[in-house]
Amino acid sequence: MIDTFHYFLMAWVDPHLLLLTALGTLGGIYIGAIPGLSVTMAVSILISFTFAWDINDALALMVGIYVGGVYGGSRTAILLNIPGAPSAVTTAFDGYPLAQRGEAGRAIGLSTVMSVIGGILGTVVLAGTAPWLADMALEFAPRDYFLIAVLGLLLVSTLSGKSLARGIFSVALGAAIGLVGMDMVTAQPRLTMGNMQLLGGIHYVVVMIGLFGVAEAFYQLHNLNKVPIKQKVDKIIPPLKMVLKFLPLSMRSGIIGVVVGALPGTGGDIASLFAYDHARRSVKNPEVPFGEGAYEGLVAPETANNAAVGGAYVPMLTLGMPGDAVTAVIIGALVIHGLNPGPMLMIETPHIFWFTVGNLVLANVFLLIFGLTGIKIFTRVVEVPKAILIPLILVLCVVGTYSINSNMTEVYWMLGFGLFGYWLKVFGFQMGPIILGVILGPLIDNTYRQAMSSVGDSGGQFLLDLVTNPLSLVLTSVIVLVLLGQTPAKAWFNGKLKRQA
Repeated sequence: MIDTFHYFLMAWVDPHLLLLTALGTLGGIYIGAIPGLSVTMAVSILISFTFAWDINDALALMVGIYVGGVYGGSRTAILLNIPGAPSAVTTAFDGYPLAQRGEAGRAIGLSTVMSVIGGILGTVVLAGTAPWLADMALEFAPRDYFLIAVLGLLLVSTLSGKSLARGIFSVALGAAIGLVGMDMVTAQPRLTMGNMQLLGGIHYVVVMIGLFGVAEAFYQLHNLNKVPIKQKVDKIIPPLKMVLKFLPLSMRSGIIGVVVGALPGTGGDIASLFAYDHARRSVKNPEVPFGEGAYEGLVAPETANNAAVGGAYVPMLTLGMPGDAVTAVIIGALVIHGLNPGPMLMIETPHIFWFTVGNLVLANVFLLIFGLTGIKIFTRVVEVPKAILIPLILVLCVVGTYSINSNMTEVYWMLGFGLFGYWLKVFGFQMGPIILGVILGPLIDNTYRQAMSSVGDSGGQFLLDLVTNPLSLVLTSVIVLVLLGQTPAKAWFNGKLKRQA
């Protein structure tokens, strides 16, 4: 027990490690805030720089960037409706309307506090239930991941605004875009229209920057002469009463984030979508409707995507399986430093596990400090005249897109998606379902193929497994209930209950 406590506090008492964690968290916040500069890319680059470092030094810097980067995407999502990372897409739904009301300062302050609560909750769960959660993750078969991805697509009703038909069209369009490229199984081109440059597919960040960044910039040309809204930055730190009010929702969303994050191959983007949908369904009378600046719509995804960080470490440290793209890179760093991620890690080198736990807690402390500073300067961005701000946004979109793969073709695609997104916005389509489709489309394709391969391509056996396996049966039942909730049957059932009452 004493050794465990010593390893936990190592990152706190060593000034060198303390500084590295602080620098990583600060850098992660601003890397995450810039569309196109992903946390995965930053951690990948760090591996080459930290190859000769001590493992504790390397992990301290990577953990800081990871924690800060997941949070950082929320800032531009709130201020400019341009998510800095996929996990912040859902944050923009209510965060940006809050900024349009002049409450960007309070929104960023609340998102910071809730992100820290989610991060701490995820770390506590990691420390206390890592082996159990890892065993639970092993119980998920490919068909279960397929069902989870399908359930994610069914959130289209939550994200599609007033028109479900437009939402269905948008999510189908996004799934088609996500499937463009070479088939990973047959090596046959799909939806490439004979274009060789499309064989590698279209990066989802390119689509996201185009639909959210460029489309929003073009759409703001309608309001070019509109006077910028003066942001209220006198009350950045949310009052304790507000935090306590949203704490139950935050805790529930954090648990969702941890569980989803612990499933190998998922991450904060899916966790935030599930949490947002949970908030929509569980909060009966929000002060402001969801999608128009509801604080609940900000609390749920921000808590969940940061809680997913702790969840993602569970399969990485206990099974050697990446919880998301960032932990996949960190596994590589551990291997390079001569460690063996997996079941033997906690037996042979338990200090790595407890050092990581302590480092995650410390990174969240720094996140609270850095997240609540510099907001007044940051919020000045939305007060810049549109004639200056719009060209600046377009330049950042181009730079961010080019930085992904240093490929000008992707810049052209980004601009094309921007024009297409602008056209969709004019006709009342939401961008969220399209991004949801782009992310989940390939996941559904891969998991369905794996599930069918596991049963010898027998459709009957696949369907039978959905209702005979307990975990699959639960997920299938949830999907059926969600489907019924999006049909006239729900209104009929509610009306019948009211008449009986």
